[in-house]
Order: sequence, then C-alpha cells, then structure tokens
Amino acid sequence: MKFEVNASLGYKVTAPTTFIFNTSVLRNRHQQVIEESFIVDPAIQYQELQRSNEGNRFIRMQVMVPMDVFISYRAIVNTSWTVIPQQYQTAENVAYLEPSILKYLNPSRYCQSDKLARLANNKFNNIENPYLKVIELTGWINRNVEYLSGSTNSETSAYDTVTQQAGVCRDFAHLGIALCRALTIPARYFTGYAFQLYPADFHACFEAYLGGKWILFDATGLAPLNGLVKIGSSRDAADVPVASIFGNAENSFMTVECKCLETGFSPYFYQTGNLEGISYL
Repeated sequence: MKFEVNASLGYKVTAPTTFIFNTSVLRNRHQQVIEESFIVDPAIQYQELQRSNEGNRFIRMQVMVPMDVFISYRAIVNTSWTVIPQQYQTAENVAYLEPSILKYLNPSRYCQSDKLARLANNKFNNIENPYLKVIELTGWINRNVEYLSGSTNSETSAYDTVTQQAGVCRDFAHLGIALCRALTIPARYFTGYAFQLYPADFHACFEAYLGGKWILFDATGLAPLNGLVKIGSSRDAADVPVASIFGNAENSFMTVECKCLETGFSPYFYQTGNLEGISYL
C-alpha cells in the first residue's frame, strides 16, 4: 500500500544547539521509500545517521546562532505486511533467542517490567498461547487505561500509567512492552506515521517477538495496523524521540500527516479470537 507522509517542525533557537531528528521512515524489504526530502529553512547543513542494528535513521544538525529554524520531511512509501498464523504458537525458549533479541527482555527506562511482574503473571500467565497472552494484555490496557491527551509527560513510565490509568499512545505502548517482558516475551517500541489517526500525529505502538517474528500490536486501537508507516524500533521512547535537543531551543509548532495514495484501503484490526498476527519485518 502506498502512503505519503509529511512532518513539519519549528524551533526557536536562543543559543548554540545540536538537533537529532527522528522523522525519516525506515527502509527495509517491507517498506520501500520511493521518494523523500528533508528541507531546512534557513538552509543549514545536516548529516544523516544510522545508529542502530534496526536500521533507524536520524538527521543531525547544528545551529550556531539564535534564529527560528523550520524543518520539513516528506516521503512516499510503499509498505507491505505479512499475516502470520499464531494458533500453534509456543513460548520462546530464552536459551535459543538470537543475541540481538535478548535486550528486549530487560527492563528499560520507561518499561519497568521488573516492577510489573506480579501484575503480569497474576493476570495473564494462565494463558498458554503467547500470542493470545499479548492479545489479552493489549485488550486489558485498552479497557483499563483512558486515552487522555496531555495527561502525561516525558517522565511518565509504564508503572506510572498503571497507577494513573491514563495516558497517550507512547504510554499505552510502554505498558504493553513492560507486561510482555514481565512474561518473558521480548517486546520493543514502534514509532511511525499512522493513516486514519485523528488527530494526526506521530504514533507509538509495540511489537512482540513471537515464533521468530516481530508481531505488531496497538493497545490504543486508534489506527488500523495496516495503515502504519514505520520510523523505527527501540527499547522504548528514550531511544527514538522525534527530536533530541542539545542546547537551548523551544518547539514552536508541529504538524504531521499520513495519506493513503491508493483506493480500496481496508482497515485491519485484531478481533476477539483472531489468531493471525501481522508483521512488518
């Protein structure tokens, strides 16, 4: 399916500042970037980086004098995803996991799986099929956590979300990741653009490692799973913020857009009893 994504950001810089932007979409065999552009106004030199095994792409840019800076990213992307049957899924044996997967079993800054182990095991460990475990915990988050814009901040963790029972997409994702890891299911953060998300914004969900594949889950239920364009994966949001700012600058505005360029888009959501997961890798 072909999508066009756009992101525009503005900053008021008051002292020498280095930015690292995370708006560029991932390139892999399931996500072909047909065309893209990154524009800075005023024109400032920048550098594209790839700093992880997952292929996440970043833009680094240095602003030396006070000014207003505007960046604009646009891409046309052709995405594909695979439906993977999950009815015969068994628990992954940690002894045989690839070394690159092991870090996604550990607690991280926003996903304190160690603190949520009792909750996870009491509620979900009686379910044998690991895919159905993740489906159930995703539904539990959706039912018990209110999606409430502005209710959390950059310090809010999965543990906070359980107690506050409110959050935004990144909080839903962090809680899903933490509960999965507490159940010895590797899980990672997914950030991207989302078609049919309202209001339009960057979107966060998570992937669980099941049967040797990364399967996508979204506890918010706000966007179709087949309408996502991936920016990157990480342990949690600390690794893939939209903008990392080293210096003195304030965000003045942000707009995000994701449009489908083809007709016949059919939204895909997991339904109760659904035993087919989808993977973007």
